[in-house]
Amino acid sequence: MRFASLGSGSEGNGLIVECGETRVLVDCGFKLKETIRRLARLGLEPCDLAAVLVTHEHDDHGGGVARLARRYDLPVYLTYGTLVALGPRSSMMPRVSVIDSHTPFLIGDLEIHPYPVPHDAREPSQFVFSDGDRRLGLLTDTGDSTPHIQRMLSGIDALVLECNHDLDLLMNGPYPPSLKRRISGRLGHLDNGTAARIVAGIDCSRLQHFIAAHLSAQNNTPELARAAMSDALKCEPAWVCVATQSEGLDWRHIA
Repeated sequence: MRFASLGSGSEGNGLIVECGETRVLVDCGFKLKETIRRLARLGLEPCDLAAVLVTHEHDDHGGGVARLARRYDLPVYLTYGTLVALGPRSSMMPRVSVIDSHTPFLIGDLEIHPYPVPHDAREPSQFVFSDGDRRLGLLTDTGDSTPHIQRMLSGIDALVLECNHDLDLLMNGPYPPSLKRRISGRLGHLDNGTAARIVAGIDCSRLQHFIAAHLSAQNNTPELARAAMSDALKCEPAWVCVATQSEGLDWRHIA
């Protein structure tokens, strides 16, 4: 089982998860040409994908899904709320599977466990991926944790976790007050401190990879994210990887 990022941030997101011969793309916030270019960087073509999963409708996650799915006849998995919120774009998708955010499902060799999160979208969900033995957790675009989130992520082997902003940088930065309230609110995005508390509250004894994701270019730095996460994980800062907006993240194998 392995995973890689096409890119992570407010300008576009995409995560590849592979198990055996099954590869899925989680979110596509890039234009079609850029998506193809980023897939090629990982040695893939769109026809190598078994499906596209969508966490929520915001453009940096769902903006490129419909065109990719239509061009390459890819099935799309998403909640009903996300489907409705995508509006006319949803009619472009050739094959749609509506999922329940509490019900696991299979795509090829992957077992996928969706779970709901607090975010200012219609019906957002995040995912835990499993090959039956190892588990990869994804948590971005949420303003806070919940007991259910903690249970879903406890004992995983790899974690991609949002570290969107440093709260001091955000509050002392140039954003208008309304945007600061949205980002820092319970339906917004995770700051470094809250992300660290999530990590500290789950069982990380099996953790092989930790990826800080969705960092704000204006309100965070890789150094601040690594410092907060390494403190929570009791590890060296260099062990914490960062998925960037421009380069994403190269393949990581879960042993």
